[in-house]
Amino acid sequence: MNENQFGDLFEFSGMIDGDTDLIPLITPEDEEQMNREATPDDLPILPIRNNVLFPGVVIPITVGRDKSIRLINDAYKAKTVIGVIAQKKQDVEAPGFEDLFRFGTVAQVLRVLKMPDGSTTVIIQGKKRFEMLDLITEEPYIRANVRQYMDLPHGMKDDKLSALVSSLKDLSLNILRLNPNIPSEAGFAIKNIESPTFLINFISSNMNATVEEKQSLLEKSDLLSRGEYLLGLLTKDLQLLEMKNEIQSKVRNDIDKQQREYFLHQQMKTIQDELGENPVDMEVRELRIKGDKKKWTKEIEKHFSKELDKLQRMNPNGPEFSVQINYLETLVDLPWNVYTKDKFDLKKAQEILDRDHFGLEKVKERIIEYLAVLKLKNDMKSPILCLYGPPGVGKTSLGKSVAEALGRKYVRMSLGGLRDEAEIRGHRKTYIGAMPGRVIQNMKKAESSNPVFVLDEIDKTGESFHGDPSSALLEVLDPEQNTAFYDNYLEVDYDLSKVMFIATANNLATIQPALRDRMEIIEITGYTIEEKLGIAKKHLIPKLLKEHGVKENQFAVSESVVEKIAEEYTNESGVRGLEKRIGKLVRNRAMQIAMNEKFKSEILLEEARKILGPSYERDKYENNNVPGVVTGLAWTPVGGDILFIETILTPGKGKLSMTGNLGEVMKESAIIALEFLKAHSSKLGINIKTFDQHNVHVHVPEGATPKDGPSAGITMLTALASQFTGRKVKKALAMTGEITLRGKVLPVGGIKEKILAARRAGIKEIILCEKNRKDVEDIKPAYIEGLTFHYVSDMMEVLDAALTNERSGSDKNSKVTKTAVKKTIAKKSAAKTTGAKKSVRKPVSAKKTKKKVRK
Repeated sequence: MNENQFGDLFEFSGMIDGDTDLIPLITPEDEEQMNREATPDDLPILPIRNNVLFPGVVIPITVGRDKSIRLINDAYKAKTVIGVIAQKKQDVEAPGFEDLFRFGTVAQVLRVLKMPDGSTTVIIQGKKRFEMLDLITEEPYIRANVRQYMDLPHGMKDDKLSALVSSLKDLSLNILRLNPNIPSEAGFAIKNIESPTFLINFISSNMNATVEEKQSLLEKSDLLSRGEYLLGLLTKDLQLLEMKNEIQSKVRNDIDKQQREYFLHQQMKTIQDELGENPVDMEVRELRIKGDKKKWTKEIEKHFSKELDKLQRMNPNGPEFSVQINYLETLVDLPWNVYTKDKFDLKKAQEILDRDHFGLEKVKERIIEYLAVLKLKNDMKSPILCLYGPPGVGKTSLGKSVAEALGRKYVRMSLGGLRDEAEIRGHRKTYIGAMPGRVIQNMKKAESSNPVFVLDEIDKTGESFHGDPSSALLEVLDPEQNTAFYDNYLEVDYDLSKVMFIATANNLATIQPALRDRMEIIEITGYTIEEKLGIAKKHLIPKLLKEHGVKENQFAVSESVVEKIAEEYTNESGVRGLEKRIGKLVRNRAMQIAMNEKFKSEILLEEARKILGPSYERDKYENNNVPGVVTGLAWTPVGGDILFIETILTPGKGKLSMTGNLGEVMKESAIIALEFLKAHSSKLGINIKTFDQHNVHVHVPEGATPKDGPSAGITMLTALASQFTGRKVKKALAMTGEITLRGKVLPVGGIKEKILAARRAGIKEIILCEKNRKDVEDIKPAYIEGLTFHYVSDMMEVLDAALTNERSGSDKNSKVTKTAVKKTIAKKSAAKTTGAKKSVRKPVSAKKTKKKVRK
């Protein structure tokens, strides 16, 4: 018999009858009443798995599918019957009509229970069998046409029927006797069932058989064949149960043997005690000696002694003994109050930082400031630095240089893809396989309580049902809290206040605001070509030659070739792509050496191109032959880039359409730009009717790449103004800035990356907001050599600086009056130029222009 089903039956019987000691049984009168009930022509169908419902039997089932929950609720509210059918395959999550058997049982929903774990349990009682004919619908749940499936006359005599019933009862009671997990009340229920039909159905429902076997019992058309088939299944079940009890008896004897061996081990331990110290005591003594050498506080020492005493009282053969040993070894291996001595030679530190990294002035300055304060005060809270910038600029490797400059140990923990809070805080030591969090593990590895601790890729932590690691990092990275960091495995506080944490990130937007607030953000921008050449010469080439076994006299490449490789084969802010390209050249040379081929040590440009293959196709400034196309500057997580804003006018009714996978903010910039043009059409010499007679289409190439942000505002307005006026855009010009409806130009971010991208693309002039001037002034003069900047405050200044008086001869969509041309010339003559780095052309008001023309 099935003890699980019997257990469930007893558990829910009290919910139905009010008496947990009784299984719901039916009388012959109840059975006769059920047989008289009519079966509807169509029924809603409830698929169940791992069980089959029989007439008269009450069973609890757990409902989890949305369709099933809806069906049960509808039937329970309306007090209507449903059809219950077993599904053919138990692993089908959403069974359809074809996935169900054809025969089932009409059922009444007795009770719907919401369980404490959130699941829904339904108690149903079978009424009579039915056959499912055809499908009516599968939504919102399966409904099918059915017909009643009646029992055929069995034709058995009373004495033959009595013998069959008696045999079934005897077999069932024998099974109950051999299975102690089934409640004794089950035997009482079987003895008191009067109806042969219900007895067979009751035993069939609760016996230990497969769904297919139970379904075969349900589909038997007469009581005789059903009873005989059931008798065979019960006989098989009884034989299996007897075999199981025999095996358990053998296992019990084995356990008795193990207990005997345990007593023998205890006797051996006693003998070892007589002869000398046993291994367990030796291990305890070693732990105590290690603990005496530790510089921990009184609280930690008290806790350690308590746990060590607990170990001595444990059984060495028990599973808790190894857990306790591992815990105590972790305690004694941690560097409690062990600190390395900091180096205060600031000039030496500066040399190390300059030796290992190009640029990164702000980071180096911050490290030197920290060392200076530490040297004067000799005690300060370690700063939490977050190095933020594109990949490949040296954020992670900077940690090693900082550790060397400080004379501290160095550890690194990668947080990329971390989704389990226990990785930070550890597991409870009571769990199997428990261990401390990775913070404590790295402190153990560092063998010092004041290392340089690099938290790599802190912006790439995730969140799951295991918790949020970034929230656990709040305590680690808060100088006010990390003096008593609590790890679940240690169960005591550990001081992290002397650790110098350095986090790295590519994108600040994905860092939790509370976590970002605890860190000092230091932005690291991309490298210029000159810096890349220095890095390649000083770091990349020697490193690659060593890794590939090539000697220095066997490989040489000039700076001009490296520069061409960086320009033609990479488009990045860092140097990882450049390292890969140079690595390919080194591997080619290694192949030539291994195959004894003749070669010249220096690789020339043509040979490099042949090895590397086709160059990287990236956006370059082309020309200004077509009005309405303007070069914009964009920021990406991997550095700066340029983009083209393209506009075109077509005959229509003034509709604005935009393509290029643009975000909502960028679309709003295009709308603002068009409305600004309409409002100032007279100043720009645009016929107002042109807006109503033409559709405007704005496109940003590379449509598969998502683009968003407000920094393309002035670029879109310039492109639209160029298209409507027919005036060409100045050659080799790019721009970035946000606009408002009033025509004001607002500052944007990522200026250095955008300027580097402009230089790579061959741009000569850049238009920026006046408030971005300070960002340009922070950049080294070498970075912006050869560039001219125009700082503007409103859109008219942008158009004055960007548009020329040259017009496309084929452009017929815009007509400018002669008076407007004169006004434009008058404005240009009154504009002021402020030099190579500042060329601002301030627009003259309309009134002043008219006076000058009259004069």
